[in-house]
Amino acid sequence: MSITTLLAFTPWPAVSASILFILLVTALYLARGTAHQAISATANALAKGLRLASHSVAHAEQRLAARNREVLLAAGREAKERIVEREFTRVGDTVRKDLAGYPEMHRRLSEAIIRMEEQQAKAVEVPPEVPGWAQAVKVVANIDARNAGADILSDIHKSMVKSHSEAMGAYRKSSGERHSLLRRMMPDWRLVTETLGHVAKSVESVIARALTIDRHMEEYEAIVRGEDRAVSVLSSSSIVYFFVSLLVLAVATAGAAVNFTLIARPMAEMVGGTSFIGVLRTADIAALVIIMVEISMGLFLMESLRITRLFPVIGALSDKMRVRMIMVTFTILLLMASVEAGLAYMRELLLKDELATSALLRGDATDTMLNGHMWITTAAQMGMGFVLPFALVFVAIPLETFVHSLRTVVGLIAIGILRALALLLRVLGNGFRHVGGLAQRLYDLPLFVPLWIEMRMAASEPATGPQGSRGRTGEGRSFRGAQP
Repeated sequence: MSITTLLAFTPWPAVSASILFILLVTALYLARGTAHQAISATANALAKGLRLASHSVAHAEQRLAARNREVLLAAGREAKERIVEREFTRVGDTVRKDLAGYPEMHRRLSEAIIRMEEQQAKAVEVPPEVPGWAQAVKVVANIDARNAGADILSDIHKSMVKSHSEAMGAYRKSSGERHSLLRRMMPDWRLVTETLGHVAKSVESVIARALTIDRHMEEYEAIVRGEDRAVSVLSSSSIVYFFVSLLVLAVATAGAAVNFTLIARPMAEMVGGTSFIGVLRTADIAALVIIMVEISMGLFLMESLRITRLFPVIGALSDKMRVRMIMVTFTILLLMASVEAGLAYMRELLLKDELATSALLRGDATDTMLNGHMWITTAAQMGMGFVLPFALVFVAIPLETFVHSLRTVVGLIAIGILRALALLLRVLGNGFRHVGGLAQRLYDLPLFVPLWIEMRMAASEPATGPQGSRGRTGEGRSFRGAQP
């Protein structure tokens, strides 16, 4: 039914529209209470549903945060245990090395000290004996000079001078011998000084490592206690490790791309450049398989060396089996590197053939001459083909860091997303509650005339009598029965 048909039940469309509007307002006014209840119920249902969803998301965020905290603490404990174990191993090696040489060092020190004591005892200065001339001079001094006393004194003087010269010579000789003994003590002094310096250096090294172990043990205890500061530090470290390892992996990916470029073209000659597996060429897939095998062998080699711990099964092998695995993986890597070097050489030969063919087709005979310096490019490509597989071995280290830090970073991102989602649901729930009130106000907007009349009638009811009041109250109640 069109609008024209609705307005045609009277000869005047304006009158028809007015009548229809009055009927519509009357119907809306009569259904006002039910409509308000429906709007309120719908808004409350949506608000409660969104609030319930917000609480569920918040609980999920709390559980994920607790799980992420446990993962962080477990990873931190494992890392600290490895660090403390390594420090204890270093301290043990240092002490073992020093204790192994301690008997020899003690013997050399004892011998050097004994020699020094003996030489020092020999080098003690012995004072010269006092000559017995003093009493003789006193006796001669009492003799009368007229009775040949002057001659006696002259002889005594000569004897004293001679004795003094002999005593000085003997003293100089003994001093020279003492100095010689002291010079012979210098090597022993140097030996003692060097030995004690070595001991002091070893003790200082052990003390420094002990302080490092104490610091790591304090951090380990904080992690075991689950302190918030330890969790914050571990989170920051995980984020830093994630981005650093991601950067290193990006560099390794660039190296793998260069390696792929070196071997893709020769592989096309080997397996055929026209065959496809899906949308990829078979030669490209073969080159990728070679690179992936090299990376896998590098991972196994690092695991066998216990540098990384991505595969606990390999780390749990016996030392004999690990040595065998190291030899096998290194041999495979060496063979793969040799194969890549050969493919790089083959690539250079193919390039030369293409250049020569192009020159012949152009009729340029000068371009067919081989350049004498092309061997440099060939050697460089072969060297890159041989070295890059061994360089890709070290991808295992940033890969392990990336894998361990990825759990934490993904957990933090998920926590942030859940927290934002919970906030959004809470805001939407409150918004729907207010939208319900707004919808009720919009519903009442076309009913402003009957609502104004109702308000005026309600305001005039207290001024009437008891009977009129009861009658009007009953009418008003029946008139407003639909109002909530």
